[in-house]
Amino acid sequence: MDEGMPVVLYQKLETGELFLLEERLWSRTMVAALDHVNYLIVDGSEFETVEGRLNVDEGKLELLLVSVKHG
Repeated sequence: MDEGMPVVLYQKLETGELFLLEERLWSRTMVAALDHVNYLIVDGSEFETVEGRLNVDEGKLELLLVSVKHG
């Protein structure tokens, strides 16, 4: 049985630095949903997905996000 895939979310800050938002196990359904979405809600904040990378060495999907400013 497939237990899912570890997904690491990095936020690209305005300074250009990367901030680790979180790492958690995603189901196949959540990973597949990335084909249809450009935005994620994490801890109540909205982020735009900029790019993704499959880290084969660590067996993780890494997503680069930028904060969406409203208002």
